[in-house]
Amino acid sequence: MKSSIEELIAFVTIIDSGAIVAAAAQLDQTTSGISRALQRLESKLGVTLLERTTRKISLTQEGQIFLEKARQILLDLEAAEDALQTFDQEISGLIRIDSATPFILHVVAPLIQEFMQLYPAIEIEMNTSDQMIDLLEQRTDVAIRIGELQDSSLHAKLLCRSRLYIVASPEYLATRGYPKRPEELHQHDLIGFSKIPSLNTWPLKSHDGWLTVNPKLKLSNGEAIRQLALLGNGITCLSEFVVSKDLKNGRLVALFEDENIITYQTIHAVYYQQDHLPKRVRIFIKFLAEKLKAYL
Repeated sequence: MKSSIEELIAFVTIIDSGAIVAAAAQLDQTTSGISRALQRLESKLGVTLLERTTRKISLTQEGQIFLEKARQILLDLEAAEDALQTFDQEISGLIRIDSATPFILHVVAPLIQEFMQLYPAIEIEMNTSDQMIDLLEQRTDVAIRIGELQDSSLHAKLLCRSRLYIVASPEYLATRGYPKRPEELHQHDLIGFSKIPSLNTWPLKSHDGWLTVNPKLKLSNGEAIRQLALLGNGITCLSEFVVSKDLKNGRLVALFEDENIITYQTIHAVYYQQDHLPKRVRIFIKFLAEKLKAYL
């Protein structure tokens, strides 16, 4: 297409207002800017659209033909924008979400009912993955990433920070005793992660930095680790969003609170860079961020 929308608007506004000066005022532009837009349009089309005199402007025959088409193009564009605004107001469509299982269970799931009451036309598809996924390959709109971000091709919105706790059940501690110093952990049953070794570095000081443990039980899923800890299988290190309710009701006990290096995991909503992120996805990310801002 040779003509730009801005040039069409300038041309039609000149006709409707009766003068280039009046069109410039109506469009909040300079007179020279409107004049140049008309000149570019005529140059691209290879015709004269307006006859200009010092007193008035008038359409040429070609200008009259083009004016009708230009008006229709602008009306069609306005109708398309109105239709999109109506769609946006309804905020409908499908949002595909991916996150680690514990975050879905303990954070997202309790909020979904409220979100869907606010936006009843939106559909939600939640998938759980304890590994990094390719958002495009998995057709995912937004993923929740826990920990440091690696992929620079993604946009990210910080949702919250979640503290790490070293925990065990009262039943385990009653049987095996409370470890008083980090060095005593080797005498205990430990539960850790199998797929992400860095999560087996706990926020405790050791002679060479932070303490890296070699768990007797290893699992790929944080929720499974929580369940084993609740059943008295050992000591583990999990994020606050996983164990906060258990700590409050006494089902788990926080250990080494005096020695614990207060450490937080960052939690981001990530999505591929794009100029126009669908409003339903933006609304969902904003909703999560608002609900979780108390943890920032």
